[in-house]
Amino acid sequence: MVGAALKMSASSMSDEFDGLDATKKAGIGATLNRCRALATKIANELRNKRPEHFIDKLSLADVHASLERAADVLSTVKGSQARGRQRRR
Repeated sequence: MVGAALKMSASSMSDEFDGLDATKKAGIGATLNRCRALATKIANELRNKRPEHFIDKLSLADVHASLERAADVLSTVKGSQARGRQRRR
């Protein structure tokens, strides 16, 4: 039953996207690619940071809050795998 509901949800998402004109589809694709590039850049930057780079605890807290907000927004996107997961605090 759940598998059928997921297929219907994915189908309606695809139908909505298919109904857009080429310009809107291209815009969505380009924006998604920019989001992916930014996420990769952030991941690389964080991977290279060490605790001593964050002498100012507020700047690290600001980065964390911004990433949590982005994760929350992403979890509201249709078909998101993040939906329903418990967030760590």
